[in-house]
Amino acid sequence: MIWLTWRQSRVQALVGLGALALLAIYLLVLGNQIHGAYDDTLTHCAGRDSCSSQLGTFADKYILQVDLFGYLLLAAPGAIGIFWGAPLITRELESGTHRLVWNQSVTRRQWLAAKLGLGTLLGVVVAGLFSLALTWASGPVDAVLNNRFEPLLFSSRNIAPLGYAAFAFVLGTTLGLFIRRTVPAMSVTLVAFVVLQIVMPTVVRPHYVTPVRTSVPLTAELVGRLTKIGTYGEIGGLRVPGGPWVVKTSPMLDSTGREVGHTEWFQDCMDNHSMADLPACLAKGNIHVDVSEQPAGRYWTFQRYETGIFAVLAALVAGLCFWRIRGRLT
Repeated sequence: MIWLTWRQSRVQALVGLGALALLAIYLLVLGNQIHGAYDDTLTHCAGRDSCSSQLGTFADKYILQVDLFGYLLLAAPGAIGIFWGAPLITRELESGTHRLVWNQSVTRRQWLAAKLGLGTLLGVVVAGLFSLALTWASGPVDAVLNNRFEPLLFSSRNIAPLGYAAFAFVLGTTLGLFIRRTVPAMSVTLVAFVVLQIVMPTVVRPHYVTPVRTSVPLTAELVGRLTKIGTYGEIGGLRVPGGPWVVKTSPMLDSTGREVGHTEWFQDCMDNHSMADLPACLAKGNIHVDVSEQPAGRYWTFQRYETGIFAVLAALVAGLCFWRIRGRLT
């Protein structure tokens, strides 16, 4: 049964493995360039008080390529579910070839187990090797940026893509079994996977562990890195040293804990200073923000939680698939 499943799926599998091989070769070349440039940067600024400027230039040079591969890896599990999972059973149901197998000695459960097992394994291997190559290649850039909790980086590095791939394949297969038409099953798989990838980082992931509340002084350097400063002290894009994930941020507060957005000195800074002078002007007010954050040390805990959640979801959906196969399905 496993051999038959392989013969039926070998075209998709070989195409996927071929694409993976090409990506691996490119990532090997890119990774060697990134690691070499990183070592050269550290060598050239050796003995100086800070390499931050040189390392920032290094990261800016490669961040676009790294991000593009990150988006590609983020889409890979969805593609596995759409193009491997959804057609796996629907094409047999549409052509009627499933009846031939079920009239042999192979039971429906054995037939389904072989298809799910082999397909899930191939999907996890492809996603895992892609993630391994990208994690290695982008390692120096990620270390400089120090923002591993950023949604794109978190979802396209280390072990999280393995859980996504397993779930996406099983989801596509199960939807195909219920819908029984290839194109509608592929469409629903795409929508379901995209929705889940939006909900997880925005709604679920921040609460794996209770966030830590802390106060962050806003120095001129930190203010200069903000992506947003609102008219009344709201801020966006705060990057706290140490690489934590800032889940929630208060408006700017003074030393007594009161919001500064409506004070005269704050409005004077906003109205009468250029963007270059604004950080220094605001920093003179001894301001800070209260934040809820996930410390950087929780990164691997979150990776394990997310991978485990998707593995459990895959098992539950697979159980639903086995329940459906027992019913009247002709």
